[in-house]
Amino acid sequence: FGPFGEHAVNASWIAVQELEKLGLRDGVELHVYEVPVEYQTVQRLIPALWKKHSPQLVVHVGVSGMATTVTLEKCGHNVGYKGLDNCRFCPGSQCCVEGGPECIDSIIDMDVVCRRVSALGLDVTVTISKDAGRY
Repeated sequence: FGPFGEHAVNASWIAVQELEKLGLRDGVELHVYEVPVEYQTVQRLIPALWKKHSPQLVVHVGVSGMATTVTLEKCGHNVGYKGLDNCRFCPGSQCCVEGGPECIDSIIDMDVVCRRVSALGLDVTVTISKDAGRY
């Protein structure tokens, strides 16, 4: 996601740009997009990108002013959105996707990912969260 609130630069966007420079292994296509922090743009753009690329894996990254580690999210919520986006808009329903599930759980075992990254001995702390927050 792009900048929002007190974050003039979204650190996750900087990290994704670095990953794009490095690339992934041969045969793996990496598509990188900076998504504006705007409910209505996200509702249009994300489905269009899924349709365009038919991805096998999508990783959304964001930033938290409270996080002190790289945080792997186990689920994303669809309800309880009360904050205004960069356009000063908030859905009246407080839902991202009308009629969508309350929570979408990752099919990736984040506990295993966390253990594997930690075992690499990198100078990065990785933790797990069950609450990806809301804008």
